[in-house]
Amino acid sequence: MGDWRLLSKIDMYIQEHLLKISEQDDFLKLPRLKLEIMLEENVSLPNNGKLCSKVISWVQRSIWEHGESLETLMDEVQTLYYSADHKLLDGHVLDKHNDMFGGEEDGIQLVQKKSPRESDMHMNNGSSGIPSPSSFSAANPKHEWKIIASEKKSSKAYLCLAVLNSTLSVIFLHGRNTPLSSPINTPRLMKSLSLEIPPDDSNDKIMSPMHYARSGLGTAELNGKLFAAGGYNREECLRTVECYDPESDNWTFLPPMKTPRARFQMAVLMDELYVVGGSNGQSDDLSCGEKYDPKASAWIPVPELRTNRCNAGVCALNGKLYIVGGSDPYGQKGLKNCDVFEPLTRSWTSCAPLNIRRHQSAVCELDNHMYIIGGAESWNCLNSVERYSPENDTWTLVAPMNVARRGAGVAVYDGKLFVGGGFDGSRALSCVESYDPVKNEWKMVGSMNSPRSNAGLIAIGNNIFAVGGFDGNEFLNTIEVFNASINEWSTYTKMCRSKDM
Repeated sequence: MGDWRLLSKIDMYIQEHLLKISEQDDFLKLPRLKLEIMLEENVSLPNNGKLCSKVISWVQRSIWEHGESLETLMDEVQTLYYSADHKLLDGHVLDKHNDMFGGEEDGIQLVQKKSPRESDMHMNNGSSGIPSPSSFSAANPKHEWKIIASEKKSSKAYLCLAVLNSTLSVIFLHGRNTPLSSPINTPRLMKSLSLEIPPDDSNDKIMSPMHYARSGLGTAELNGKLFAAGGYNREECLRTVECYDPESDNWTFLPPMKTPRARFQMAVLMDELYVVGGSNGQSDDLSCGEKYDPKASAWIPVPELRTNRCNAGVCALNGKLYIVGGSDPYGQKGLKNCDVFEPLTRSWTSCAPLNIRRHQSAVCELDNHMYIIGGAESWNCLNSVERYSPENDTWTLVAPMNVARRGAGVAVYDGKLFVGGGFDGSRALSCVESYDPVKNEWKMVGSMNSPRSNAGLIAIGNNIFAVGGFDGNEFLNTIEVFNASINEWSTYTKMCRSKDM
């Protein structure tokens, strides 16, 4: 079918109801790939989306480079091996550690994208058992690869519905410890998962993660819900949009953006979500923008920026949309530029420039002023903060943060700014600090459970949520919440429901 809107809606339905669909007779009749994944000692499987993408890369190599057929791979349970350095290897590495497949650089092979291994096949198109590279053209619908939906069924069991070489297939994955691991050793818990002791409430659980890991995403609050759009991970720049309901602890998909977009920020203007600028993941900065109309459940283009802008701050203030700072065309230094969008005239105009060049800054509105926080001038991280007065069209420096950081998230709660995570030039940060505009001072508050660079920080009701980002090793799909009354972050839903903040 050529109707991408219909296909998108079908995929969205499957993504939201995969476990229910998996019980249907038609689903049970689909061809299936069964995988047993051996885990090196003290190693946990990655999130289900990343794991499925690694499996697809392994299947592609098995077919394209080793002449296997998909039918042969599905004939019996395949044994793979997941190592401590995040490699997915053939099972025979239990005897000898070689023939690595599916390293971190491997991506998802999508219909729209050229295979990263096509160049290798050009060199080997005379080899037996390997199809002609032209047969894998993105324009050829006979060779489609994509993940439709994936779900974690238990701590070590995963279910994925995917298109493998244009065959709608089910992937079952089960992880277990290898014979190389000592059964008496206790696996090491990663801090990014949680080092907390579970609450006493037996009904409580860790908050549901996003379907996609995302860094450099856009986040916003609208009608008591958290919206997360775009961003990137090791596989691709994303168009997908997810919505989190804190009451039900549930993520649902919204229609995807028209353009893949990362390194941008999202703002709410007149009850609509605006995204402008950013990067499309192919080294191209963007000038285009779009807005999401919840009533129509659709993304609508907005007038383009006057220049391409990536890593810029975006903020709604007094019924207008501002875009502040950002990267130069080479991504090597910050900009002072500040532009404002008037929704009634649908036009962009310039306003007063910043005092300091900045990109990857946190931007927000508080008390009819706009703040731009930290960022980097070139690659040197900043702790300085500027405040914009729309009445005077002027930027003024206020008290600096305690920690210089770029790629931080910012939320407004209880009349104060909360800035968390980011990157200090050497590592991803978990520390958080708050700014009191009355006292013009910053103070450190409780740190997040996980370091998060280029994550989203959003206040919803009596809570502050941190979502996604990069912890220095993995792209995150996790979420955690801040309880200001006890000055602690938690990954558990009980904290999210707390009323005593």
